[in-house]
Amino acid sequence: MSLPLEYYLVLSALLFTIGVIGVLIRRNAIIIFMCIELMLNAANLAFVAISRHLGQAEGQLFVIFVMAVAAAEVAIGLAIIVSVFKHRETINVDEINSLKG
Repeated sequence: MSLPLEYYLVLSALLFTIGVIGVLIRRNAIIIFMCIELMLNAANLAFVAISRHLGQAEGQLFVIFVMAVAAAEVAIGLAIIVSVFKHRETINVDEINSLKG
């Protein structure tokens, strides 16, 4: 027995909303990246649920590409955060007003 499609879409919308609220409210760069990843995973859940509902594999293939892009985004984003922390000694986005050295 499988759950209806609406349950998965509601969960996906809830996770996406939590991610958006986290990006808008939090000021720590690492927390913001985690919230962006939460939004990407919410979109992935919706893709997989709709793909399974329609009986097609395109949504699941798209999720693999989104996960690869998310992994690259995390690697580059964390490298930027480490570099900024070395120069500014903070990762609070309110205190970082420019990327000039």
